[in-house]
Amino acid sequence: MALEPDQAPVDSITLFVALLCSCIVLGHLLEKNRWFNESIIALAIGLCTGIVILFTTEGQRSHLLVFNEELFFIYLLPPIIFNAGFQVKKKQFFHNFVTIILFGAVGTLISFVIISIGTMKLFKKLDIGFLDIGDYLALGAIFSATDSVCTLQVLNQDETPLLYSIVFGEGVVNDATSIVLFNAIQKFDLSHITSSIFMEFMGNFLYFFITSTLLGVAVGLVSAYIIKKLYIGRHSTDREVSLMILMAYLSYMMAELFDLSSILTVFFCGIVMSHYTWHNVTEGSRITTKHAFATLSFISEIFIFLYVGMDALDIEKWQVVIKSPGTSAGVSSILLGLVLLGRAASVFPLSFISNLIKRSQSDKFTLNQQVTIWWAGLMRGSVSVALAYNQFTRSGRTQLLGNAIMITSTISVVLFSTVVFGLMTKPLIRLLLSSKHLSSTTSSESFPYKPMTDPPLTANGQTADHETGGNNIPRPTSLRMLLTTPANTVHYYWRKFDDSVMRPLFGGRGFAPYAPGSPTEPLLH
Repeated sequence: MALEPDQAPVDSITLFVALLCSCIVLGHLLEKNRWFNESIIALAIGLCTGIVILFTTEGQRSHLLVFNEELFFIYLLPPIIFNAGFQVKKKQFFHNFVTIILFGAVGTLISFVIISIGTMKLFKKLDIGFLDIGDYLALGAIFSATDSVCTLQVLNQDETPLLYSIVFGEGVVNDATSIVLFNAIQKFDLSHITSSIFMEFMGNFLYFFITSTLLGVAVGLVSAYIIKKLYIGRHSTDREVSLMILMAYLSYMMAELFDLSSILTVFFCGIVMSHYTWHNVTEGSRITTKHAFATLSFISEIFIFLYVGMDALDIEKWQVVIKSPGTSAGVSSILLGLVLLGRAASVFPLSFISNLIKRSQSDKFTLNQQVTIWWAGLMRGSVSVALAYNQFTRSGRTQLLGNAIMITSTISVVLFSTVVFGLMTKPLIRLLLSSKHLSSTTSSESFPYKPMTDPPLTANGQTADHETGGNNIPRPTSLRMLLTTPANTVHYYWRKFDDSVMRPLFGGRGFAPYAPGSPTEPLLH
């Protein structure tokens, strides 16, 4: 976000910080409320503040800051995505990795195609100005980016591990897929699509995914190796914490520098740092980093929703759109309908395919779970707004009719889906799922702190052999395991490789050295 040039920065920032404090306090007071969550509260406060500013400035503006999508991607998005990777339960995430990719990548592509074709066919019947094929494809990417925050605040990671990991993992992969699609669309001349251009497009898409993931893993491993070898915590826990935060941010900025998917990079960097780096620091640094990353993510999310609420009343955009309110309402309705259709066309068929593949009945999706996954992906959020600004603004202004309608329609869909669908999320999930599956705690408590003395898990989800006396239990052969439970077999071999090669080199649970002079309790040997 950039400051308005004719406003005193101190006044604007002071008011914005006060609004953030108000969101946190109200969120706490309404924690047990059946309908509200902090996202809706921030939007509502943003809208009310926008109305007040609109009246006090005599209709000149409704917000304190001017939206800048580059600053959004550089400063606000990184802590949200990194914390998602840092806090995720890795065993559940990778156990369901194929399903997550199925929903997050393939499902996003299905939604992208439906929304792009739908807007291309339906918008031509409306008088909204000139839009080329690149704009229609960009709309497909913009409205394929989901925001599942509302649903995740209701689900409990410990009590519904399958459903939580699918909704959570799909949300991250979905955002990354949407942004990679959006960036690829901007780099190609799509006025004349040929088979060679299509193949090059798909090749770039796969290249972004693979290289972005590898970069995040590499930076995470480098941070683990440095902290493990240098014993930084023996002198200063501040240096440990600072290095972890800066290395995490470095992974994101390196991906931006190399034109890769920074979301995927920082997400996998967070996973690697939680598996290796976090166990190499002192006890005090572990507690500090865990809460520091969660706090930065929490503030960034509230900031984004608060601003979107204020920006929804931006007078400049509505002055252009108000001349044709029917067209604007028609565009918003079409987009919302395509979002519902695209989501249904991706979730239910892919759930059917996933159930055919899975052997275990407990891993298959019931109809209620499928509806929950479908509902979780109906909300649209800040990523959609940022991509819309990127595509449809000219030098930060929206004075062309088509551009103004696209921006206002995007904000309208985001507001409607977040507020209306968000308000219905808690009661709907209470209806669909058993009450014992619902979280009664705050979202930050969905990631309980695990004592470092927990025994590592084997491929079959049991404790280590030396803890259970498992040495006397015959283990099935690798071929038999591969034929019956391939996911467990992959985890089994990964655990063996991790214990024998990776953790001795990069540290981790049970492999981190004791830093002499550490002011806190030593780690396990």
